[in-house]
Parts: sequence; C-alpha cells; structure tokens
Amino acid sequence: MKFFYSLTLTILFIQGLAAQAKGPSDEDRIEQFSAFYQKILAENGMVGSAVWIIKGGDVIHRDYFGQSNREKKQPMHEEAIFHWASITKTFTGLAIMQLRDRGLLQLEDPVTKYLPELRQVHNPYGSMDEITIRHLLTHSAGFRSPTWLWRQEEWQPHSPPEWEQVEAMLPYSKIHFQPGSKWLYSNPGIVFLGRIIEILSGDDYEYYIDKNILKPLEMHRSYFDKTPLHLIEDLCQSYFISQEGEISPAIFDLNTGITVSNGGLSSSFADMTKYVRFLLGIGDQQRYEQILKRSSLEEMLVP
Repeated sequence: MKFFYSLTLTILFIQGLAAQAKGPSDEDRIEQFSAFYQKILAENGMVGSAVWIIKGGDVIHRDYFGQSNREKKQPMHEEAIFHWASITKTFTGLAIMQLRDRGLLQLEDPVTKYLPELRQVHNPYGSMDEITIRHLLTHSAGFRSPTWLWRQEEWQPHSPPEWEQVEAMLPYSKIHFQPGSKWLYSNPGIVFLGRIIEILSGDDYEYYIDKNILKPLEMHRSYFDKTPLHLIEDLCQSYFISQEGEISPAIFDLNTGITVSNGGLSSSFADMTKYVRFLLGIGDQQRYEQILKRSSLEEMLVP
C-alpha cells in the first residue's frame, strides 16, 4: 500500500499536465489550461492562486491569479510563499525512511516500542502493541481523522503546543477498526510519527527536517510554523469563503505546535519544484542518494 499519497497525487497532477503538453501543440494546450484556470477561479470567488507546470523536470509555464493578500491588495507573484498543509506528511514519511535506512527503526516495529503511552488508547480490537509504524504510514492503524477536536474560540491555539497535551487525551481516544483492515486518513497517526522522529534523532521535528531534507535540497525559502521576518511579506494570507460567498481571513502565520509533522510546512513554488525534481529523480543523483536511497523512495511510491 502506498503511504506517500499526498505528494504522489501532486506529482501525478503535474506529470499529467506535462503529458498533455507534448509535441507541436504544447503552447495551445497550455493556453487552453490557462484560460480554464483563470475562468474557474474567478467564477468560484477565489482570492488568489498560483500554478506551475513541470515537464521533464523543468518549469514550462507559470500562471498566477488574483491576490496573495486581499487586505493589502498585494498581487500573487512568483516568490509567494504558501502553507503546504498536509504535504508536510510526505516529509515525515521521508524522515521515517531515513531513520529506517540508518538502522534506528523497522517499519514493522510496534509504535508502542517508541511511544509506550499509546497503550492508554482504547483498542476494542486487541493490543495497542499490535499497531506498527507501517500502519501509521499507511493510515491503516484505526486512529481518527481530525487532529484536535476541541478548538472553538479564536484565542485557543491552532493545535496543542506540547506533546504532554496530546498524551493527556490518549485515554479519551480509541481505535475505530481492526488495524490493517482498511484505510482512514489520520492526522494523529502522523503526529505520532513526528514524535518518533524526535525521540530517535534527538532533534525537534522542524530541525531534523531542515538538516536532513530542506538544506540538502537547497530549499532556503521553506520553513515550519512562524515565518522568518525577511519572508513575511511574501507569505500568502488564507481565506474562508462562506456559502453566501462572503470572504473572511483565516489564521495568518499559524503555529501548528506539536502537530507540526502533520501540516506545518510553508514554502515557495521554486523550492517545491526542487522537491518534486528530487522525488522524480531529476538532478544530482549523488546528492539525492545522501538524502534517501532511490530504492527506499520507490518503496514508498509503489504498492
């Protein structure tokens, strides 16, 4: 079962566009796509958007719509930084495979080997010791989908700041199906993997990813949670659109706390293009192998 699902879908989308843009009709196809892109976003009241089309590892088209910040009337631009949300999960998957390749864990290890506190979770299907790291990676462990269910006020944090707060809720959590029997997208499962990365590496999750993935790929405009001061003007503001079409700002420059491994990455399109090239194996193979063996990356992508 694939567990690199989030960015796999992104890559397939990019490759799919590139596959359509072959031969003498490249320009026509891109022109058709651009017209559709601009039209559909305008019709749906989107504030701003950007899309890059990649072919053979090269960016062959850039398209921008609207504004990166409505209140400032700031147009969308090439250096804009987006919050990439659950694409962060793919970096967590890479980190787990790095630790596996370094002999620090096995995918079939019980999660409780590293997080014994998970034995507090109610599991009507058996022992929590039967849930493995692979179950978490494949979203087949049986944990719920939402990360944190109790945020009701604007002054409350976006996510629990500390692991101890997650741990305190474990006795009130349960397994929803026999682990390994089916699939349910689970944010908490990825948070548990992030905690394992911290325990085995001795680094905070953000620091580990920066050292072992972002810096080697020269993704210098990528970071977690609070935006560095020199990049804040490029950070896009997110928005909610109500059923009545009213637009209101969402949380700006958020802090995902202990759940950072689940969705805390912000990055530019240029940086994410470097990441896509790494995943596709286009570029400096020797440097890529130092990040993760190609065989391990293919293991993540192949059923």
